[in-house]
Amino acid sequence: MFANYIKIFLLLIACNACGQTKKEAVMKYNELTDKEAYVILNKGTEAPYSGEYTNNKAAGTYVCKQCNAPLYRATDKFESGCGWPSFDDEIEGAVIRVPDADGMRTEIICANCKGHLGHVFLNEGFTAKQTRHCVNSISMTFIPENEPLKPIIKMNEELKKAYFASGCFWGTEYYFRKLKGVVATAVGYMGGDVENPTYEQVCTKKTGHLETIEIEYNPAIISYDELVKYFFETHDFSQEDGQGPDIGPQYKSVIFYADAAQKEIDEKYIAELKEMGYHVATTLQPVAHFWKAEDYHQQYYEHKGTTPYCHIYKQIFDKK
Repeated sequence: MFANYIKIFLLLIACNACGQTKKEAVMKYNELTDKEAYVILNKGTEAPYSGEYTNNKAAGTYVCKQCNAPLYRATDKFESGCGWPSFDDEIEGAVIRVPDADGMRTEIICANCKGHLGHVFLNEGFTAKQTRHCVNSISMTFIPENEPLKPIIKMNEELKKAYFASGCFWGTEYYFRKLKGVVATAVGYMGGDVENPTYEQVCTKKTGHLETIEIEYNPAIISYDELVKYFFETHDFSQEDGQGPDIGPQYKSVIFYADAAQKEIDEKYIAELKEMGYHVATTLQPVAHFWKAEDYHQQYYEHKGTTPYCHIYKQIFDKK
């Protein structure tokens, strides 16, 4: 009888461990190198002809590097001469098409984890399907046909949004796009009383809007707390009238809170900064309508190839 109790006890421990392993698999995507994160998270592009799968002709399946979701079959791969792996079809439901920030191309992302894959082009005449998925090798892992596919990693939390104003939205976006767990960003205007304002209108300082960044993030990877701390660490929150040389109400430091929970977190870190001896000019406002800015403002520094002139990272919290 005692031996049976021992067996049951050991079985419960084993099941417990199994459950924890499954939970961990659900909560965490595959670790990415800096180069992989540059492409998959920050929507970068690897150099042409540099990817390991450009000339791969083996039979098998291409899966998402970040979450293992099957994306393409080798039978749909073809030679296009573009310098990146090309496919004329995807596995059904595996890829989402979204307008690219450049306003001209169509970006393709993993339907499961929203990781950046590349771009899709139509009507080029390469194959009968008139479709070319131009994909970064670094965004994928190739699984030969005689090997089993890995379990797809799914997050059990939906994406959330956060809104911050910290001076010129070009620089604010530049820094937040670097964070792992930030899925997408957009710059725009919030807090004013004019509908669908233009950049020129906001610059008159009469609309009441602030240059604001919209952040879509995965709370299973990065918390709202971490976003707030990073907000304070990437601009001069003590400046009252703007940010650096950018002076005016549209450049002030503001956190837009979506609910009482976010507001409580915002207030916590403002209080902590004051306890450290900092003057905090940052104010809190409830989230209002977010008006997306003109296309040429989106990912400005990434497209220009330069860095912000009025933002710099300086660690404040969690110093050891």
